[in-house]
Amino acid sequence: MIDKQTLKPIIEVKGLGTYFSGLWVHKNLNLTIYPDRVITIIGASGCGKTTLVREILMLQAITEGQIFLSGEEISKYNIEEPSTKIVLSKVGMMFQLGALFSSMTLLDNVIFPLKEYTDFSRGTMRDIAILKLKMAGLPENAFYKYPKEISPGMQKRVALARTLALDPKVVFLDEPTAGLDPNSASDFDELISNLQQQLHLTIIMITHDLDTIWSISDEIVYLGDKRVLFHDSVKKASECRDIPELYEYFNGHRGSILKKTYLKYGDTI
Repeated sequence: MIDKQTLKPIIEVKGLGTYFSGLWVHKNLNLTIYPDRVITIIGASGCGKTTLVREILMLQAITEGQIFLSGEEISKYNIEEPSTKIVLSKVGMMFQLGALFSSMTLLDNVIFPLKEYTDFSRGTMRDIAILKLKMAGLPENAFYKYPKEISPGMQKRVALARTLALDPKVVFLDEPTAGLDPNSASDFDELISNLQQQLHLTIIMITHDLDTIWSISDEIVYLGDKRVLFHDSVKKASECRDIPELYEYFNGHRGSILKKTYLKYGDTI
């Protein structure tokens, strides 16, 4: 359980409003996230999940409200200002398709953010990149290959290694297991869980993969009606009859099977 009396939030979203194309995507959205947790954001298509993540990453301006990272208001900054690099180095983003540079080796892909955000020597950057690739489970004989020469599962691992290059405190994952076969997806879930525990990361995911949600998530954030309608444990999300769409999500045919399995064998869900 989280001791909210002593632990400070790592992310706070207060009264967030997002307006574009003549519509409010968010209105009076409030969210508090504590560190060292795995949080999954779910909701219907178009509810503003990706937009919320982009706003926390300072990739999109907000219309109203405030966003805080480790107690510092980041929503007031302009991403184009050089000083925001310090803020951005505290967070990492792994995109759904990996977004690896096809013309770069796997090693150089991981070195890239180090070149952008640090003044380390080439040797130091190389050492850090090798460490991150090893942490992500990449064999050394793959370091100098190109993305097209490796499997989708390995590409995900490289993307994760690059995300961790700057030792961020908060990591965002967009559909991390999309496109993977069940075994590869399970292995990747285990990798994420292990790294989260070892590095004490706060991980915020957008995913529709119920296996991933049940196996590694600590909390569910459900967006609807332009705001956060639910924020609690996976177990409580699966039992929430007050929000029919949320209940159906966890208790449909496949969802009910997974729910029984994880509640039977899971020990901390």
